[in-house]
Amino acid sequence: MGRKVTIIGAGSVGATIAYTLAVSGNASEVVLIDINEQKAFGEAMDIRQGAPFTPPINIYSGDYPDAKNSDIVIVTSGIARRPGQSRLDLAQTNVDIIKSIIPKITSVAPNAVYVIVSNPVDILTYVFCRCSGLPEKQIIGSGALLDTARLRSRIAETFSISMQNVHASVFGEHGDSSFVPWSLATVSGTPIDMYAQSKGLEVDGSGFNHDEIEEYVRKSGSTIITAKGATYYAIALTVNHICSCVFRGIDTALSVSTMMNGEYGINDVCLSILSIVGRGGVNGKLISPLTEEEIAKLHYSADKLREVIDQLRI
Repeated sequence: MGRKVTIIGAGSVGATIAYTLAVSGNASEVVLIDINEQKAFGEAMDIRQGAPFTPPINIYSGDYPDAKNSDIVIVTSGIARRPGQSRLDLAQTNVDIIKSIIPKITSVAPNAVYVIVSNPVDILTYVFCRCSGLPEKQIIGSGALLDTARLRSRIAETFSISMQNVHASVFGEHGDSSFVPWSLATVSGTPIDMYAQSKGLEVDGSGFNHDEIEEYVRKSGSTIITAKGATYYAIALTVNHICSCVFRGIDTALSVSTMMNGEYGINDVCLSILSIVGRGGVNGKLISPLTEEEIAKLHYSADKLREVIDQLRI
């Protein structure tokens, strides 16, 4: 299997993903496409000139025909929310952008796995599923995988333990209605609340508070944007990990956004639960044993996304 990746959108996120793919060695060929051709050219040239110190890679800017035979297509294009602009207005603008991209890219790369990164990611993943005509298994939204990374890093900081020992995920929307199914969270196989107590921490007290950790995860993006203007490193590493799972062909459970077809009683909306990602895209889903309260939170998240979808012109 080849390792050709096309990235649509050469802004901070798209360019950092390209750089991360080069440094990691996950891609052997990367095409950067942007409406601002000079920007894409400059970003590709900048990375290419460092390639003598990375695993072999061919990286260049191009147009949609250059995406032919791509194994993965990553979509980062869209606009950021402007002052005074509602989330719904932003959603409609980016829906229109992604709808204009779909026929151009799917006609030349119909067999690629598509990774949607642009926000609102769950809505745009849904639009891609509904408008592209591609099998749903080929379409993955980065979804709550970034939130999951933030969660794991925060828990690891709290316990002063390796992040590799933390097994916990964020489900639902990549947004305000996301939640952590704490009943599934473990540290090296030990239920996380039990582990906290073994460390002498009071669960939901000042030592290990579920709500405080979830709030930290939800606000991380805005905190970083306030501090430095944008977020791009963590999402680039997140998308690189998705690409690695697809290229290695080793099925991996990831909390990514995919079309729901009756899982937990939810249909016709894209949100994040644990999906099995490997060669070819989504190869199944884990129906984890959630509590009734957690299932209700997942339905609430689905309902909030459905409210937005119902107001859009798709």
